[in-house]
Amino acid sequence: MSQKTIEFLNENADRIAELGPSNEKLGRLDDRAARLIRDSGIIRMQQPEKYGGSESHPVEFAEAVMRLAALDGSSGWVAGVVGVHPWELAMADPRVQEEVWGENQETWMASPYAPMGVLRPVDGGYLFSGHWQFSSGTDHCDWLFLGAVIGDADGKPLPEVEQMHVLIPRADYRIVEDSWDVVGLRGTGSKDILVEDAFVPDYRVLTYDRVACGEAAAEAGLTNPLYRMPFTQAFPLGITASVIGMAEGALAHHLAYQRNRVQVTGTQIRDDPYVLYAVGEASAEIAASRSALLDNIKWFYDRAAAGEWPSFAERARGRRTQIQAARRAVRALDEIVDRSGGNGMRMNHPIQRFWRDAHMGMVHAVHVPGAAFHSSALGGLDIEPPPGPLRVMI
Repeated sequence: MSQKTIEFLNENADRIAELGPSNEKLGRLDDRAARLIRDSGIIRMQQPEKYGGSESHPVEFAEAVMRLAALDGSSGWVAGVVGVHPWELAMADPRVQEEVWGENQETWMASPYAPMGVLRPVDGGYLFSGHWQFSSGTDHCDWLFLGAVIGDADGKPLPEVEQMHVLIPRADYRIVEDSWDVVGLRGTGSKDILVEDAFVPDYRVLTYDRVACGEAAAEAGLTNPLYRMPFTQAFPLGITASVIGMAEGALAHHLAYQRNRVQVTGTQIRDDPYVLYAVGEASAEIAASRSALLDNIKWFYDRAAAGEWPSFAERARGRRTQIQAARRAVRALDEIVDRSGGNGMRMNHPIQRFWRDAHMGMVHAVHVPGAAFHSSALGGLDIEPPPGPLRVMI
């Protein structure tokens, strides 16, 4: 499926790119764009073979996300987020896997994982309530992964409890329309979600720490190294890949614009060495970002294949590498935009949309450098912090 996915994206590149403005205008993916993403197979690249997935190498998944994002940022972002959820569902109870995929192996799941919900224990499971923001691609999804904590009988979160991931079907939650009015990634439709006293069977709840540390995958009997990697490396991969893809898309459009300018006006671009230097440097930075992200995830995959679990220092270094790859690519994108002239900022020009989308992508929690850079420095000093905020995404 991996090579077929890239081939499909290349064959349908013009159609995907042309739907970018429509996605943005609608504030969600155009149904035609969602259909193309579905037909590409990208969402099933990390899905178990048992349910029609390809269990692709994470490098291949990241490459596909980058290619899609280079055509349209919102499409790439949705694929990068929604495409990782089959990875986690593979670790869940077989009963909920069958509920999600039993009748339709192409069922999509959205998130978010922020622990904004409370689970109140009752016989057989929980009563679940909460309000979440930023559920990317949610209009085209029929299930959600939602972050939560355990609460008391009154719905008050208990102190020092583990974070949970809850699976919930479309009938049990409400999408808040008109809750996604932002400067970039408008086409992702990352709307708010409301849940009010929904009953959740206990088999639809996963403990975050067990997913993050590999215990859930081991207990599920998953042997493919894909599922033995840390959650803190697997989940950010698609998000960062989409941002780097946006930078690649902007670069491609800038070069196309310059080629067209030469053909139309006869301007000799070689006579503008300052622009050429800046764009050449930006190209190198974006290429370095791509290589860093792919080399990083391959390292973690190879450790998993060898049956090894990376140390705190190694995981922190991996997060630092991933975040810095995104930051480097967006800085290079800024250099490209600075040389694109006023025409690049016209609302009908793709460069300005890539620019806005990429900067919006940088405010996602996985790209906030503070804790990860702090942790990587601690790891370099052979200091491992106690459980707490520094370890949540490490």
